Amino acid sequence: MKLQLLWLALVFIAVQTNAAKQGKNATIPALIVFGDSIMDTGNNNRLPTLLKCNFPPYGKDFPGGLATGRFSDGRVPSDLIAEKLGLAKSLPAFMNPNLKPQDLLKGVTFASGGTGYDPLTAKIMSVISVWDQLTYFKQYILTIKQHFGEKKAQDILDHSFFVVCSSSNDLAHTFLAQSHKYDRTSYANFLADSAVKFVRELHKLGAKKIGVFSAVPVGCVPLQRTVFGGLFTRGCVKPLNNMAKQFNARLSPALESLDKELDGVILYIDVYDTLFDMIQHPSKYGFEVADRGCCGTGALSISYMCNSLNPFTCSNSSAYIFWDSYHPTERAYQVIVDNLLDKYLSKIY
Repeated sequence: MKLQLLWLALVFIAVQTNAAKQGKNATIPALIVFGDSIMDTGNNNRLPTLLKCNFPPYGKDFPGGLATGRFSDGRVPSDLIAEKLGLAKSLPAFMNPNLKPQDLLKGVTFASGGTGYDPLTAKIMSVISVWDQLTYFKQYILTIKQHFGEKKAQDILDHSFFVVCSSSNDLAHTFLAQSHKYDRTSYANFLADSAVKFVRELHKLGAKKIGVFSAVPVGCVPLQRTVFGGLFTRGCVKPLNNMAKQFNARLSPALESLDKELDGVILYIDVYDTLFDMIQHPSKYGFEVADRGCCGTGALSISYMCNSLNPFTCSNSSAYIFWDSYHPTERAYQVIVDNLLDKYLSKIY
């Protein structure tokens, strides 16, 4: 009798433990992502823009070696975060014409390579602005309501993790077009204020758990180093990095204040320091090359300049922090996600 009771107790504990584990994942029913090429999984494929990557060698390390429209050799952070949450190994692009309603349940990304918080950025690049991404999000929620009911839509709004990642294209490119109106500091502040406005709008639409990525050290991407980092030295471009730091310095306390003001959770996710340290000390993270990309010569190659006709593409992309002259490799993204996400995800469960 005692053995039977002990056995029943052990079974009960096992069931409860398993339920707790499943419950943890069940609290995050979907991942919804907004932003730029860091998070784009194919939304640019059908747009009339030059910023596309749905051709080899992009995707060479993606399952099946498919060039899906991800600006990397493999998966991107939206995929890796979805996997981290136990949702899926990859996150679909909302603009994918083959998506079925069922495919929407675990989340989507609205991100569009080349966009930014400044509306001019998307206009220059002929891509989807973050503000238009909010319009598509409304369509997404409407579709969920139509096919799965109001309760399911509310569950997604209340419990999903919403991620926002932008600013690099604004800082690196659009600032030059806006320099007649702003200096470097005021433009960075304008972008940070725009990010806060975006979060407010997203929250108004029902999102409760929102994480906003910091700016990255955009002055250290290979393209910027080649063009502005000195002919022989190719160093990181300090004025650009300083703008990114100013953006972060303005954004972080603003989001902290917003977190106290609004119901739900608003997170500032600092990726600047981790990526900068990776670039400065690549061997510490198991990388060999940090100042040029794997694709082509790695100095300027991006989008159509990174193609299968280029004979210089490396064979060991996992040794490189950057895939092309602007975007990290899947392995670099994985290091960043693994280093940061546990710290932040614990705050949204």
